[in-house]
Amino acid sequence: MRRSEITLDLLMQAYAMGVFPMAEHKDDPEIFWVDPKHRGILPLNRFHISRSLAKQLRRKDYDVSLNQDFEGVLDGCADRDDTWISDTIRRLYIGLHKRNQAHSLEVWREGTLIGGVYGVSLGAAFFGESMFSRATGGSKIALAYLTAHLRGCGYRLFDTQFITDHLASLGAQEIPRARYQTMLKDAIHRHADISGHQLPDVSSVLASSAAAAST
Repeated sequence: MRRSEITLDLLMQAYAMGVFPMAEHKDDPEIFWVDPKHRGILPLNRFHISRSLAKQLRRKDYDVSLNQDFEGVLDGCADRDDTWISDTIRRLYIGLHKRNQAHSLEVWREGTLIGGVYGVSLGAAFFGESMFSRATGGSKIALAYLTAHLRGCGYRLFDTQFITDHLASLGAQEIPRARYQTMLKDAIHRHADISGHQLPDVSSVLASSAAAAST
């Protein structure tokens, strides 16, 4: 599909149906729609914090923020040899961010962006698009805070699209398309506001994981 045919409203309609866009490479002017047979999700009550991640979190030699550098996170995610984040996709997600429909969580160290994650919000569903790390634990710290924050804000679904070893180590699961569609339909008709609460502190992030482990 050519870039001129994609609108922000069409993009959000696609998310509501469980479909998301990708490009073959950064310079590809076309995008294609993806609807995986098996979907990756990160259950908000089952996020796993390992001992090493807990140690990194407690060290607190970092700061976290929400929506302070969306384009910086987007570009960090695209900064790799092979990326599906094309110029068209970049433009579209910046547009969604300006409409308060796409969000980023940033991890900083001494004023430098060392990790982050961004995605799309619709109802009580959050669609994680991509994450990056420029220092050890950068993306895991971002996901730990984001998961705890989404849970505290009333979200019901954290969609990771695909599952990787990295995500699986944090508690991500792969579910059939039919089950995902059921969860999606329920979540998008509920209300959640990612900007309605302050980001949790580190003790709340750790406590959230401990509570999840006991359920």
